[in-house]
Amino acid sequence: VAPSTPVCEVPSSAMTGTVVQMSCKETEGSPPSEYQWYKNGVALLEKTGTGSARAANITYTMNKKSGTLLFNTVTKNDTGEYFCEASNGIGLSQKCSVKRMQV
Repeated sequence: VAPSTPVCEVPSSAMTGTVVQMSCKETEGSPPSEYQWYKNGVALLEKTGTGSARAANITYTMNKKSGTLLFNTVTKNDTGEYFCEASNGIGLSQKCSVKRMQV
């Protein structure tokens, strides 16, 4: 079954230095969907190892299975427009509407 349009939860604003968790979920896809987050239209990299992530200055953890995007400490650089995409290899992938987070 192709995924349905996911529901994204993105805070509209956050204080610098706080923990922010965004979530993305859809319920109809079978097999279960994997989720990819985008910021300002660019796919966010999945954090695989600490070395490469630190080099790229990645301050978040993205879980493609659960759809969560977790910022341990947000900075002004994390301000932007976020959306996520659900895909399971069947039918078209589905995106939620873009939501802006202001830090």
